[in-house]
Amino acid sequence: MVNMKNTIDGPAIVYCEGAFNTSNGKTAHGLVRYTVRYEVVAVIDSYYAGKDAGEVLDGKKNGIPIVKTIEEAIITSLARGIEVKTMVIGIAPDGGRFEKTRRKDIQTALETGLNIDSGLHDFLGDDPGLRNLADYKGLKIRDIRKTPDRNDLHFFTGEINTVKCLKLAVLGTDSAIGKRTTAWIIVHAFREAGKKAEMIGTGQTAWFQGAKYSIILDSLINDFVSGEIEHAVVQASKNENPDVIVLEGQGSLLNPAYPGGFELLAAGRPDLVILQHAPRRLEYDGFPGIPLHPLKKQVEAIEMISGKKVVAITLNHENMKENEILPECKKISKETGIPAFDVLKYGASELLKVLMPAGKLI
Repeated sequence: MVNMKNTIDGPAIVYCEGAFNTSNGKTAHGLVRYTVRYEVVAVIDSYYAGKDAGEVLDGKKNGIPIVKTIEEAIITSLARGIEVKTMVIGIAPDGGRFEKTRRKDIQTALETGLNIDSGLHDFLGDDPGLRNLADYKGLKIRDIRKTPDRNDLHFFTGEINTVKCLKLAVLGTDSAIGKRTTAWIIVHAFREAGKKAEMIGTGQTAWFQGAKYSIILDSLINDFVSGEIEHAVVQASKNENPDVIVLEGQGSLLNPAYPGGFELLAAGRPDLVILQHAPRRLEYDGFPGIPLHPLKKQVEAIEMISGKKVVAITLNHENMKENEILPECKKISKETGIPAFDVLKYGASELLKVLMPAGKLI
């Protein structure tokens, strides 16, 4: 066998049939870009079969092949000397619901000896047939979006006020717009600049990526959401003594289906806010006919609620040509008075020139 990467849960294939390079494939996208939980050895999506996952997603090859079937993923991995034990569900459909037409693929994965990790709201382990098959084969189905036991949850106490390091929140103007990816890029940029940075993951994908301090907000009982955010930030501060903590946003403040960010602003008490925006997106993702609130209105809402400044806008360049990106950044900066950057395309070094002095880290 070849040497494995030092990961938490070892090699894995990512199931993303029919959804890769779409907003419903964001969990797979996160795993293709970065994870310390798994070594991703293949992505399953018949539409892009034969292509490199990194090249399809970001125009840069990363050596992760896209294959047509589960069986092909296993064969391809074994040919490289890698024995795969896990299949991660990489789809993130609206509402996190499981499409019954995919059940046969989950069954196939179990029959071929793969454990299943799922972040869907429909729990695969509650399916008697799948559960019995997993038990028979000695396999595990991990439904990580299951609501934690109440005894394991925390209520807000105000201890967040003891956290003295810089706290940044990466919010967005919509769901599935790249908040988590931008948050990771910022964390890694701070680390490369010699600062200790920690990520507070707030969704299933950040957990899959191995964020050390992770909660899954949309599976929590409402009374404990603020307390869990506070607890994660406080623990990261106590255990790591970081220079900066970056909070991953969920949904967007004004999104009709996924109104997120209120709890992060109220309980996480960020010092600065970064706002992720897709200039070519005119309607809320998955809701045609419901126009996206104007960027300036979204900034005003965040600043009014938090009392903190949006210090930077980060772009999602979907449906944009490369030669349009920098002019769009300049246009947004002129219209809002806030500097704008595309960190996925160009990195976060210029953004750090804003964040370092704003956060008094220089």
